[in-house]
Amino acid sequence: MKPALMIIDMQKAYYSGPAVSQMDAAAEYINYIIPKFEEKGLPIVWVYNLDEEDGAVPGNDAFEFIDPLKPAEAHIKIHKTYGNSFNKTDCDAILKEHDVDTIVMTGFCAEYCVLSTYRGAKDLDYFPVILKNGIASVKDANKEFVENISETLTAGILINLLDQVTE
Repeated sequence: MKPALMIIDMQKAYYSGPAVSQMDAAAEYINYIIPKFEEKGLPIVWVYNLDEEDGAVPGNDAFEFIDPLKPAEAHIKIHKTYGNSFNKTDCDAILKEHDVDTIVMTGFCAEYCVLSTYRGAKDLDYFPVILKNGIASVKDANKEFVENISETLTAGILINLLDQVTE
């Protein structure tokens, strides 16, 4: 198993209303597992949604990830314009270059970009898995729905599995 962590669209452009509490909660789980991926030298992919209508364009504060989440210089950054993070990006090539076969998915919005990317990863023969409580939506029911129809694992189990991964 060679996993990568993918953090999708946790940007300030979408950080409002009911999404705030869910994004804050998801960020806690994401921040809990990032150090383990870094310790193991495993890829961490930050996916940025590009959307002029939402103000999510480079140079705008809305484009940046929410304050609790800080991509490191060494992390991989992808810009996308479709729900599926693999569609018309170099994400697949980058992950293949790192010999990744398993993708731990986190981010916003559960029922749109996260689920689209999850299905896109399956189409490309990756094993995608959702980090339980590491995804967010504007509705609790939508987050729960995506977790219920997808392969999921808890942060504790993930940490234990990562302890077994050799570099």
